[in-house]
Amino acid sequence: MSDVEQHELGFPGARRASLRLRRGIYLLPSSMTVANMLCGFYAVMATLKGGGTDLDNAAKAIGLAILFDSFDGFVARATRTSSEFGKQFDSLADMVSFGIAPAALAFTWGVRGIAETEFLDIRRLHEIGWWVALVFVICCAWRLARFNIQGMAPGTGSKYFVGLPCPAAAGLIAATVHAIKFPILDWRWSIFWMLVVIADAALMSSTVRYRSFKDVPMAARQKSFLVIVMGLLVWLIVMNSEVVLMVIATGFVASGITLHLVRIVRHYLVSHPAKT
Repeated sequence: MSDVEQHELGFPGARRASLRLRRGIYLLPSSMTVANMLCGFYAVMATLKGGGTDLDNAAKAIGLAILFDSFDGFVARATRTSSEFGKQFDSLADMVSFGIAPAALAFTWGVRGIAETEFLDIRRLHEIGWWVALVFVICCAWRLARFNIQGMAPGTGSKYFVGLPCPAAAGLIAATVHAIKFPILDWRWSIFWMLVVIADAALMSSTVRYRSFKDVPMAARQKSFLVIVMGLLVWLIVMNSEVVLMVIATGFVASGITLHLVRIVRHYLVSHPAKT
């Protein structure tokens, strides 16, 4: 007798099959989270090797981790399998993939390869680089903890994040390494890079709002348009990933800053009307 017939007659076999299916559905988001963590772990190990190809592979692994992180949330919401365990497990995976991995990559690619000069104490520069990487990790942990407690921006539903999302912050570092590839050798560029990483970290712990795109309507016609847009984006990434990913990463980071400045100016104009 098949499971369908057993289900119609109310036999225990149907209930067991249904239970196995339900467990499989609950494991699906967690499998995405494990894949996210695996990519982050690989990125750390590749960074420790320190070669140019290894660093590029580490950047690609962080990019894949971002993809898996997006999928696990989408799958959990679509299958209604969100849980407190999944939420905490996802945060721990994010700490590896978007905190530790990009911090190690930023230091190795942007600071460790600087050559000694008579004007520069390389040990002091390395110490500063370590502190910058640590600040990035701390800000990532801060951002994740705040999100777990506060959630999205108050009064906006699921429209805005508070602070730069950790995947986007890690994506900026990974996209830069992937675009340029060769590690930084000039100490002046290294200092500039550390300032970029500090700004990236500060945006994570800031109150600058970033669009989540979770509120995008999904009508039938809009779904077709979204499929076309996503297909075009994938084609562009395949054809020229270095430029396209860099544009996406910097564009998203800049969008929050731009909207924040617009809100400040608008608030000032409302509170200080022009005198006639």
